[in-house]
Amino acid sequence: MGKKMKIIAVLLIGCGGVGRQLLHHIVSCRSLHAKQGVYLRVIGVCDSRSLVVASDVLTTELNDKILLEICHLKSSGGSLSNLSNLGESKLFSDTEATKKVIDIATLLGKATGLACVDCSASSDTVNVLKQVVDLGCCIVLANKKPLTSTIEDYNKLTPHARRIRHESTVGAGLPVIVSLTRMLSSGDPVHHIVGSLSGTLGYIMSEVEEGKPLSQVVKVAKSLGYTEPDPRDDLSGMDVARKALILARLLGQQINLGDIKVESLFPKEMGPDVMPIDDFLNRGVLSLDNDIKERVTKASSKGNVLRYACTVEFSSSRCEVGLQEFPKDSPLGRLKGSDNVLVVYSRCYNERPLVIQGAGAGNDTTAAGVLADILDLQDLF
Repeated sequence: MGKKMKIIAVLLIGCGGVGRQLLHHIVSCRSLHAKQGVYLRVIGVCDSRSLVVASDVLTTELNDKILLEICHLKSSGGSLSNLSNLGESKLFSDTEATKKVIDIATLLGKATGLACVDCSASSDTVNVLKQVVDLGCCIVLANKKPLTSTIEDYNKLTPHARRIRHESTVGAGLPVIVSLTRMLSSGDPVHHIVGSLSGTLGYIMSEVEEGKPLSQVVKVAKSLGYTEPDPRDDLSGMDVARKALILARLLGQQINLGDIKVESLFPKEMGPDVMPIDDFLNRGVLSLDNDIKERVTKASSKGNVLRYACTVEFSSSRCEVGLQEFPKDSPLGRLKGSDNVLVVYSRCYNERPLVIQGAGAGNDTTAAGVLADILDLQDLF
């Protein structure tokens, strides 16, 4: 490595689908990053139970062989504690691992700097991340839950906008957060956002629009791996609500998740705590077919289509997610398949709004967004 090489120390929390793909991207992009004058030094990786960390976080790293072994082990359902070739690396577990992350942030925050990357799906990382931020380190998030915790937690995570990156929390790798941030910082106030931010619900609604029963579409989407293991996690609208909350807070709304009006596609009596998943798939979802069909037909009679969308309005502090009608020739009306689309209205983009559209799901796309976020921090190292 030459004298001008920027070295970014990276600690990864969570090595599920996105985390593993990120490690693959880091390894495969070594030559590209060398040409760009940057080197990502992965000093630690942790899952929900363990932390593997380099022997000396100031000078050493987990080499690419270990990173790829971690990917292989985790993809086959193993735990980091089962790693066979640790070399001089060290393994910590449970509360010991959490304490070690803070120790690393304390040390590197004062020395070389640290990018702490959360690719988990846990709400338990928020306290660690708040301490990491307090210690002067950077955080990069694919995990939405820290940013959708209480407004107090959110404000503690985001006091230094330059040190936090979270593009992949909304729209996977689409340039949503960066576009909004640039508009706001240039004095172009965003007053209205509407979007379809769930690839799963986008696919379901575009299939239902073609006349297929909701129950059939949900089962097919599940078999294709488009939904969560329990499709109600998607149909509840809570994932979309979290994305809407992130956008609303970015625009300056001091609100919590409970302040958002959320329309679930199933009633409470069909919730996971009331109805087993097999009952829902075999019986419950069938009872939803007629209502959705009637709403699709009603929309169609007016030249509209039905989409599951989020709406954020700054002036009225309105933030809601649910089924809405859109003209067939509008950006949301033309939406097909699992694409995401966000339509942004501001002073500059008023008559002709800014439209951001593309693949809004997938581990590869999301991990690429996370990697770009890490690289975007290099000026701080």
